[in-house]
Amino acid sequence: MARSLDGLVLAPVADQAPGQVGIRTRFAYHEKDGEIWAEYAGGDVVRGYLVGTREGDLLDFRYVQLKEDGTTSSGHCVSTVAELSDGRVRLEETWEWESQPGSGTSVVEQLTEHAP
Repeated sequence: MARSLDGLVLAPVADQAPGQVGIRTRFAYHEKDGEIWAEYAGGDVVRGYLVGTREGDLLDFRYVQLKEDGTTSSGHCVSTVAELSDGRVRLEETWEWESQPGSGTSVVEQLTEHAP
């Protein structure tokens, strides 16, 4: 199992569709006893939260977010935790909106200490 996500800050490696999570979004993760949660913001997202569970290297969580245009949205995501060759954490995600049409995949990676 890859190391704990607790205290890590991750960011997407590519932009998604307009109005969604993008490379300017930052996720601050927490983990304790199989529970995971995070706060996120940046880009078109004013405020977002995710909460779920971790079993081994598999995360299963729901997310909700408030966008700059004042709309809210929610969905479900399953992610696989991997460790990169430089020791950083990478999440390979498969997500689906529950409040609107749409689904896809994305990748988020741990930021280095000096990244913006």
